[in-house]
This record gives sequence, C-alpha cells and structure tokens, in this order.
Amino acid sequence: MTEIIYYVAASLDGYIATPDGGVGWLAPFEGAGEDYGYAAFYASVDALLLGSRTYEQVLTFGEWPYAGKPCWVFSRRPPAPARLGVIVTAQTPGQVAADLEARGIRRAWLVGGGQLAGAFRVEGLIGETIVSIIPVLLGAGIPLFGAPASTTVETLKLVEHKVYANGVVQLRYASTTST
Repeated sequence: MTEIIYYVAASLDGYIATPDGGVGWLAPFEGAGEDYGYAAFYASVDALLLGSRTYEQVLTFGEWPYAGKPCWVFSRRPPAPARLGVIVTAQTPGQVAADLEARGIRRAWLVGGGQLAGAFRVEGLIGETIVSIIPVLLGAGIPLFGAPASTTVETLKLVEHKVYANGVVQLRYASTTST
C-alpha cells in the first residue's frame, strides 16, 4: 500500500497559513543552513498531493519545485494551468490512493492544505504526520487539519522528535489507526 505522509509546518497554535493563505511568517525560519530534514524527506517520496489553493500558491514561488515527480492536484474548480507531470483531479482521496497504489508509488507527500489533509484523515489514509512546530502564534488561519472534520479519535505514536536552536520543534508521528 502507498504510504501517505503529511509533512507540514504549523504555528504553535495549529495553523499552516494565515486566513488569506499567506505563509510569509515562515520566512524568518527558512535558510540559515537549516533545511529541517526537507532534502532527505523529499528524496524519499515518489509523488505529491496538493489542494488547488496550495498548488496555485506554489506557482507564485517562481520555478516549479517538484519537477520530475508526479503531482496530483485536488480541485472541484478549474485551477491554474497544469504543469508537466501535474494531474488535476476531482476524485476522492481514497480513489487517488488506489491509483497511486496501482502505479506502484510507494510514498506520497501530502503537501497540503489543511482541508485536503482533513479529507485524507477522514478516510484514514495518512500513515505518518511530520509537523514542524514554528514558534509563532498566528491567532487565526488555516488549521492543520481543516474541514471535513473527523469525529474519529485517532491515536498517534511519536516516532521521532528534533529540537532546533531557533525554537522549531519537529515531531514525527505514525498513525496507529490508519487503514
């Protein structure tokens, strides 16, 4: 089965972006020679899963950062034009997970956003969550796991943690109840 990993940064109060989708608050924690394990993580995944708003935001960053890896963009509306290797889909997370499995994809990065992560969580498809807690309080924004809300209590097992000198804490959890 394809392993789906939600690898994300969140504010201490649980938001992955400001209410308007902004991530500028992450800038002071980027660079300075620290990649928070990103390069090794990225090398370990075979495909990426993005919500349409996340995809459109990534397009504003300049050069496409995911060249060479297939990407699925979940959208019920026409997103920005698809790049090479980007598949725009209105399928459910479960349907796409089955497609990934059929294609022999072993590991997929659930990039975001929170609403898409919530949909994958509801279907019990996230096998691992790696969250870098950024020492910032946003007060409002896009939650780590947005709608649809799950009423299922999910138990996670802490697999690894790392504390960085700048106050970032990275937590790696395995789901003990995912399917």
